Amino acid sequence: MTLLQDTFQRKNNNIPIWFMRQAGRYLPEYMEIRKNVTDFLELCYDSEKAKAITLQPIDRFDFDAAIIFSDILVVPHAFGWKVAFKKGEGPILQKFESDKDLININNNFDKKVNCIYDTVSKVRMSLDKSKSLIGFAGSPWTVASYMLEGKGKQDFSVSKNFLYNKKKLAIQLIDIITEKTIEYLVGQIDAGADIIQLFDSWAGVLSGEEYEDFVIKPTKKIVNSIKNKYPGLPIIGFPRGSGYLYQEYIDQINIDAIGVDQFVPVDIIKKWQENIIVQGNFDPVLLLGGKEVIEKKAHDILTTLSNKNFIFNLGHGILPNTPVENVQFLVNYVRNYQK
Repeated sequence: MTLLQDTFQRKNNNIPIWFMRQAGRYLPEYMEIRKNVTDFLELCYDSEKAKAITLQPIDRFDFDAAIIFSDILVVPHAFGWKVAFKKGEGPILQKFESDKDLININNNFDKKVNCIYDTVSKVRMSLDKSKSLIGFAGSPWTVASYMLEGKGKQDFSVSKNFLYNKKKLAIQLIDIITEKTIEYLVGQIDAGADIIQLFDSWAGVLSGEEYEDFVIKPTKKIVNSIKNKYPGLPIIGFPRGSGYLYQEYIDQINIDAIGVDQFVPVDIIKKWQENIIVQGNFDPVLLLGGKEVIEKKAHDILTTLSNKNFIFNLGHGILPNTPVENVQFLVNYVRNYQK
């Protein structure tokens, strides 16, 4: 039983720790692999390299969980959508604009998706039994927003306008992504993932009826499908930026833990802890600065929240220019605080 599994069983005395984007550009050992690969998606599909990258932060920081090195846009790419990553621009996608675009979505995943499952299997075989392995996917709205905007770092004017004016077609797209996401997550679980996290990175740009239809309903369907097939498998939901709608997400979806961003007050998280495991809240920007500030914020979180029902994590992913020594300092601080 891993420390994370103990947490989900409500049996832990120590706080588990892992970070979103803990494998990636801030690590020199990652950059050593990356410099020889021109296509980011091909790196995700290279199971040997992806395994090595997944394990790098475990080897360096001894985190309590590894999270598979991949990308949320593997799902649309695997069902036939054009996705490319351009240096300095991020993801560039074929834009979904009309019902005619539905013909570009394949009924079956491309065989390349099996490489992701191979990565999961290889990591699980190499990972110490005391460590959990987290599989993940983007939630349907977040994936759809990239397809509708045709790029990352968007202002969401295109995708939100699409929801308002072409709602029926938007729901069709969301339904397809939902079914494919279930298939993708089942594949990861069958390959050896112990825990699943759903990243709804752009949930916070929706509200009202749109939040219900495009965040709550599809996520609920995914979670219920996974729970029906794997009743004891923990699922973490991360509807970043949801603000007051976090409570609705918690109330309506049968998740085991809620990932929270840095904008949620710790006092509110403390109340949630009474009924659900909480994860996150530490602002990743803090890792860019001085150790005194890192220590103060970590101390505030650790002294306010209970050890039980808590997973120490960031409010979003580690930033690319984060000093490695600051990550090590924070990990050590959390570990030593519990002794």
